[in-house]
Amino acid sequence: MEPSSAIIERFLTLHPREIDLSLGRMQRLLAALGHPENEVPPVIHVAGTNGKGSTAAFLRAMLEAAGKTVHVFTSPHLVRFHERIRLAGTLVDEDRLVDVLSEVERVNAGAPITQFEITTAAAFLLFARVPADVLILEVGLGGRLDATNVIDRPLISVITPISVDHTKFLGETVEEIAIEKAGILKKGVPAIFAQQQDSVRDVLEACAGRVRAGPLHISMQDWQAREERGRLVFEDADGLLDLPPPRLIGRHQFENAGTAIAALRALPQLGITSQHIETGIQNADWPARLQRLTRGKLLDLLPAESELWLDGGHNPDGALVIASTMGDLEERVGRPLVLVAGMINTKDSDGFFVPFSGIARFVHTVPVTMSNASFTPEEVAAAADAADIPARAHASLEQALRAVRVITGELAPRVLICGSLYLAGEALDKNGTPPV
Repeated sequence: MEPSSAIIERFLTLHPREIDLSLGRMQRLLAALGHPENEVPPVIHVAGTNGKGSTAAFLRAMLEAAGKTVHVFTSPHLVRFHERIRLAGTLVDEDRLVDVLSEVERVNAGAPITQFEITTAAAFLLFARVPADVLILEVGLGGRLDATNVIDRPLISVITPISVDHTKFLGETVEEIAIEKAGILKKGVPAIFAQQQDSVRDVLEACAGRVRAGPLHISMQDWQAREERGRLVFEDADGLLDLPPPRLIGRHQFENAGTAIAALRALPQLGITSQHIETGIQNADWPARLQRLTRGKLLDLLPAESELWLDGGHNPDGALVIASTMGDLEERVGRPLVLVAGMINTKDSDGFFVPFSGIARFVHTVPVTMSNASFTPEEVAAAADAADIPARAHASLEQALRAVRVITGELAPRVLICGSLYLAGEALDKNGTPPV
C-alpha cells in the first residue's frame, strides 16, 4: 500500500503555488464528492492569528468532559499529517487516511487544486462518515477564502487574537488582516471575539454588522477571563466562574481558555456545565505551545539539571507572550535563559527577538530543515544580535543543544527551542516524543 505521505507529496504537483486563497477549486471538488461538508456534525469554526490551536484544545477538552464525541481539524501538523485530523477523539489511522486521500485524488482527476484544499476535502469526507457530536474546525490561513470556509451555517464563529502575519496573502495592516479573518462570520450565527486591539475590534464589529452575524460576545465587553491569585476567573452576563488555572502554560492561556468558555456558554444546547469546563481546562493538551520536555533524546544533550522548553510561536506577538511566560518562570526559579531558534523567511525575525532582549542570555541558531523556506542560521543570528542578544549559528539542532553550557556559578540553564512550528515538529520527532 502506498503511504499517505507519498500521496500528500504528490498533491503538491496539482497547483503551481502552495498557497492560493480561493474557494472555487474547493467548491468544485466538494460538489464532485457529493458535498460532504453538508453532512458533517455541527461546526465550531475558529479563526485568528494567535491562540487558535490552544482555544480548539480547550474546546475539545471541555466538550469531551461532557461526554461529547468531537472531531477536530487543525493545521499545520508537527510531525505527522495525521495530527491534523482527529476523528471522535482519536488521530486518523494510516489505512483510513490512505483510503480517503486516494478517493479524493481519483475524483479530482488531476484538476488544479492546492495541497491544503484537497486534504481539507478529504477531512470533510471523514468527518461526514464518522459520527460525532461536534466538529471543531480551525481555519488554515485567513478566513474569507480559506478552504474551511465552505460551512454555510456553523454553530458559532470564534475569532482569537489577530496580529500581523502572512502579510503576503492577507494584507499589510492588522486591520486588513482582520477583514480576512472576519470572512468566517455568517448571517444569524453567534460569534465570539477574543481580546483585540481597538481598531481590530472595530473592524470585526463592522464586518459582523454587514453580514448580520450575531449575537456577538466580545471580550472585555460581554465577557472577560482574568487571572486572580493563580486561578482563572471567568465572568459574563450569566455569572462568575472561579476555576483552577489552565493546564497549558502562560498568561495568554487564561484568555484562550476564556474564549473557549465564552463559546460554549453561548451554546446552551450543548449542555456544558461549570464542572465540564473545570475538568476541560485541567485536561487540555496542545503540543509545542510552551511545552516542557521532561524526557527524550534532546534533553540528554543538555547539561545535567537543565530545563528544556518548546514553543512554535513565530511572530512578534507570539514572541511577546512566550517571553512574558519565560519572565514569570524566571521569577519563580531563576535560571539563565538560552534560546535555540530557527525561522522561515516569511516571518519577521527582527521583531521576533525584541521581546527577549534583557531576558535571554544567548541564542543558538539553527536551520529549519522541515521547510524549504528557512532563514540561514547566520541570518537568524544577525536578527538576534540586532536585538542585543549574543548569538552563534549552528548546522543542526543537536549541535546547538550540545553547545549550551552552564554559566559559572549559576543553575543549569532553561533552554527554549522556538521560532517555528516546523522546528518544533523537528524537535519533537528527534526527541522521540511526537504528538498522540
